[in-house]
Amino acid sequence: MAAPSITRLTTCSADFSTQLQKLLAWNAAEDLEIHQQVLNIIAAVRSKGDAALLSYTNRFYQRTVQAAPELEIPAHRLQAAWRTLPSAMADDLQTAADRIHAYARRQKLQSWQFTEDDGTILGQKVTPLDRVGLYVPGGKAAYPSSVLMNAIPAKVAGVGELIMVVPAPGGELNDLVLAAAHLAGVDRAFSVGGAQAVAALAHGTESVPAVDKIVGPGNIYVATAKKLVYGKVGIDMIAGPSEILIICDGQTDPDWIAMDLFSQAEHDENAEAILISNDAGFLDRVQQSIAALLPTMERAAVIEASLSARGALILVDDLDQAAAVANRIAPEHLELSVADPLPLSEKIRHAGAIFMGRYSAEALGDYCAGPNHVLPTSSTARYSSPLGVYDFQKRSSLIFCSAEGADKLGRVAARLARGESLTAHARSAEYRRHDS
Repeated sequence: MAAPSITRLTTCSADFSTQLQKLLAWNAAEDLEIHQQVLNIIAAVRSKGDAALLSYTNRFYQRTVQAAPELEIPAHRLQAAWRTLPSAMADDLQTAADRIHAYARRQKLQSWQFTEDDGTILGQKVTPLDRVGLYVPGGKAAYPSSVLMNAIPAKVAGVGELIMVVPAPGGELNDLVLAAAHLAGVDRAFSVGGAQAVAALAHGTESVPAVDKIVGPGNIYVATAKKLVYGKVGIDMIAGPSEILIICDGQTDPDWIAMDLFSQAEHDENAEAILISNDAGFLDRVQQSIAALLPTMERAAVIEASLSARGALILVDDLDQAAAVANRIAPEHLELSVADPLPLSEKIRHAGAIFMGRYSAEALGDYCAGPNHVLPTSSTARYSSPLGVYDFQKRSSLIFCSAEGADKLGRVAARLARGESLTAHARSAEYRRHDS
């Protein structure tokens, strides 16, 4: 296999900004045909419930389900999958789950309040969502890590009921996914997938309960469906292709860096893998490592396509400039493969997750480090954050006015309300004043 024609950029080039913008551009144009198909599926499930869900499940997943209750995966099936896992795999899943749980516990928001001098009490009440839907990709791919990363924060938040949906092509279910669901505390599971599963979670059917929020990854049909039901329910995010950006001072083994780039490039042809360094010779050595290691990879064709289309090796003047470029890119995953990563990390403002030091491979974060691997992509780290316990909690403001507080605040509110010509607002506030 020929080495990928990976893009080389340098910040000293007059058109660097234009070249970088072109590299980062990802054609996420909405497929109108898919959009319409998904709209039709959502409408059918909303109006026909289980009948539509059965029809689409049998049609798209080559199944012969006769009745909706057959779609539910019984709890004992999840438990059996966990009990029959090879011990080494069970230990690894348990270790990952424990670390994710320990990290998530520290994220949990708590209610608070304070009392003013006149007895007025203000605060915030934090409550978990009642019911959440978790979409898990099925088929040949197995993503138990996705189950753990989405389900555990929800359970730590105190979500009342967690509903998992997972497609079962030909009726086949992945035991690793089912085992992870049992371990993470999934309450109910259904063998349905695609846009119809999202529609069922959003609107409810006779068998599948409606939820308050839908999380979890999926294909273009799933992503489009989540986008279209948003508002009826909450969603986690609309995720783009996987991304990794590495800043290296030239002292890390180039094979390590090449494999770290591969770790995201192997996801799909649209994945983005970029290396930034102030050492031109090191960029050359990494390119040589890419050429040498690529033929050894099972997904070599996907990696080659990804690196050729959206990969880059970028030469900068120094690490400060590297941080500035990283902030422009706002990557999903950022590795700081340098001798002293802490000072450099303080200059990073936009990144989904920051992996500090030469030994902190991004792959560790995907599975078992502890922080969530559901991260903002496509530069949305400029304004959004990783999935966490807080995504499964909501906040209500608390306001208790004492008589004295109502008198003082009523005067202010009434004047402001009359300034907006909202007389009923003003009079409502004035009724509580001492001199009313």
